[in-house]
Amino acid sequence: MTSGAAFAQDNAITKEALVPHKALYDISLVATRSGSQVVNISGQMFYEWKPTCEAWITDHRFSLFYEYADSPGMRITSDFSTHETYDGNLFNYSARRKRGGELYEELRGQADLTKKIREANFSMPEGLTFAMPEGTLFPMRHTIKMINMARRGDKFFQATVFDGSDKEGPVEINTFMGKSVNAMSMLEPNKAIDMSLINTKAWKARMAVFPVENPEASSDYEMNMVFHENGVISDMLIEYDDFSVTQKLVALEKAPSLDTNSCNF
Repeated sequence: MTSGAAFAQDNAITKEALVPHKALYDISLVATRSGSQVVNISGQMFYEWKPTCEAWITDHRFSLFYEYADSPGMRITSDFSTHETYDGNLFNYSARRKRGGELYEELRGQADLTKKIREANFSMPEGLTFAMPEGTLFPMRHTIKMINMARRGDKFFQATVFDGSDKEGPVEINTFMGKSVNAMSMLEPNKAIDMSLINTKAWKARMAVFPVENPEASSDYEMNMVFHENGVISDMLIEYDDFSVTQKLVALEKAPSLDTNSCNF
């Protein structure tokens, strides 16, 4: 079976397992390293994933308050949205970030893997371009790969991933799929969480993110998570160089499913 045919088969199988959903996470500081100027981080992240007739759409919204040892605290807010076609070849992305209510960064662009020269081209900032190495994945296709690896019992894979969330370009993600877990036993009872989305197959996973341009460098950050077959992440720890934060699930519900009768296939 060719790699394209294998992906089409995995894609079809996994799409049936994925559940459109909305999730809200509380973010809090859990550790700092020596020399860190950060004394506290608190806030929330809202995430929504849903399918359209042609693509997956995701929306991330962060609101975080950073407190520092030697300077005033600062609220950082950001909105990040993506549109990724089901075949994994075309990816549109946009992001806006504000510091203290003032816009300081705006990103927008498209990555296309169907052309002879595979590139991500930003319209904001204009002229910013990144080459997409052979085998580059976009976020949802990487998620599908994680699900299928876990189903097969495979433990480790490495991939180049581009998500358009910053001006750093593609990254290399090393993923280790751990043992299956009972996620139901890991959450406190909460009426805001649809537990039917939690009562699914789930695994512990660890991911390390490295810059593509300098693969010998230490990781930019690492993550431990509880990752579900339906695409939900019910718990996450993110470790940066000078601090670590948790993302704790506090609300979860199904998003409206796609009405395929409205699509012109």
